[in-house]
Amino acid sequence: MPDRISPLILFRNQTFRSLWIAALASNFGGLVQAVGAAWLMTSLSDSQNMVALVQGSVALPIMIFSLLAGVFADNFDRRRVMLIAQAFMFVVSVILTFMAFEGWLSPWLLLAFTFLIGCGTALHNPSWQATMGDIVSREELPSAVSLNSMGFNLMRSVGPAAGGAIVALAGAAAAFAVNALSYVAILTALLRWKAPIRDTRLPREPMGSAFSAGLRYVAMSPNLLRVILRGFWFGLAAIALLALLPVVVRETLEATAFIYGVMLGCFGMGAVAGALTNASLRVQFTNETIARGAFIGFALSCVVLALSKQPIVSGAALMLAGACWVLALSMFNVTIQLSTPRWVVGRVIALYQTGTFGGMAAGSLIWGAMAEQAGSEYALLTASGLLVIGALIGLQMPLPEFSGLNLDPLNRFKEPSTRFDLSYRSGPVMVMVDYEIAQADVPEFLAAMSLRRRVRIRDGAQQWALLRDLHQPEHWSESYHVPTWGEYVRHNERRTNADAELSDRIRVLHRGSEAPAVHRMIEHQVVPLRDDMLQKAE
Repeated sequence: MPDRISPLILFRNQTFRSLWIAALASNFGGLVQAVGAAWLMTSLSDSQNMVALVQGSVALPIMIFSLLAGVFADNFDRRRVMLIAQAFMFVVSVILTFMAFEGWLSPWLLLAFTFLIGCGTALHNPSWQATMGDIVSREELPSAVSLNSMGFNLMRSVGPAAGGAIVALAGAAAAFAVNALSYVAILTALLRWKAPIRDTRLPREPMGSAFSAGLRYVAMSPNLLRVILRGFWFGLAAIALLALLPVVVRETLEATAFIYGVMLGCFGMGAVAGALTNASLRVQFTNETIARGAFIGFALSCVVLALSKQPIVSGAALMLAGACWVLALSMFNVTIQLSTPRWVVGRVIALYQTGTFGGMAAGSLIWGAMAEQAGSEYALLTASGLLVIGALIGLQMPLPEFSGLNLDPLNRFKEPSTRFDLSYRSGPVMVMVDYEIAQADVPEFLAAMSLRRRVRIRDGAQQWALLRDLHQPEHWSESYHVPTWGEYVRHNERRTNADAELSDRIRVLHRGSEAPAVHRMIEHQVVPLRDDMLQKAE
């Protein structure tokens, strides 16, 4: 993979370009709405905790519903999922605008509407991010993620300032109206886009099985767990700055809604700078070095914001924070996508978002309550301490480098013919693979089979076991179960090119004159009184 691809090259891709521009408009509206909601809450309630909960009410549904949205992203038409999500947010935003103009909003009602908008975001995000891998090549994916991040933060550099001006001149209801109109662009782009049709003969994966498959894949992937942990920690601590910024602007800086928008604009400008320098930094430094620097830089920003009384100084600190925010989160996102095969990428992205936004939701509650009791300065200083600890965690659990593994489907498997009329619901199925291993090769074989166990379970196998013949010690058998014949086919089709090296390594150790024998058997939990399996006609 090339070390560096300029994000601007991707604008040659018409599909990516049109969706990116539409997302730009949608992000602008969302940021204007966020300013309106946060500033309106300072008018509706004197509680600092309620102000911080505006951020939490957006992050909480992403934490709760992301995995469900990831299942939808991997098992349904992603374009249709995104259309449903955007249409839902459009309707909610129209109702919110009407109620704001009528003056019917209370603090809890405002939180309810922001929660519903967060639900739409939760449904949209996994499909949107997984779609990037369908639109651009694997080599271009890091640049696509950086460009998406740059687009969002480009709007963050102007959207909040525009939102602050709109709120100052026309009130929060006008900001909500701008957001409602912004959904038209992304809805139009999605309706015009002809998404690729997934070619699969297998029935759609059941919801329960799809949930467990996503959880199992992450549980059996230590590198993914590290990324999710760091994402959670960063979200938990870093959200303090954004959650408490309205309070800092209103009480510490004694400024207006417009200055609040300008402060968010400074954060956005820093984020754009972070996105533009992301590629060059990846060439010069390891992922862990960049992540550690992002944690420390954001901690410094929190300290300055807590102590500063000058808008210029606070704005500079927010620019640094914005750059660190993008460097950390875009790196987490790219690492997740490049370390995950396409069949489960939506669910893994969703679990990453569950961790990161779960941290943000929890942080919003914690820092809001702490600011209520001890002041926003104390909360920001405490958050900076947690960010420093997050950097130190990297000394023991460093982030992995971007995966160079080829995670495209291996496509070696062909569904075997059987003597019985099987449906994809037939089962349970037990599989045994026989090996003949020389005694001198046993240590290497056991090491390979330890990796094979992880791959089998990761891809859906159950009750995996390795057996050795007591009478013929050179004979070994690998056994595992799958619930149905369809799940057996799905299990094998999940194998990637990266897995082929391990399979080839095990086959080299096999000393038999022929390839390892594979036995596929339908399992009976009780003994039937008659043969209930119909053989095919010869």
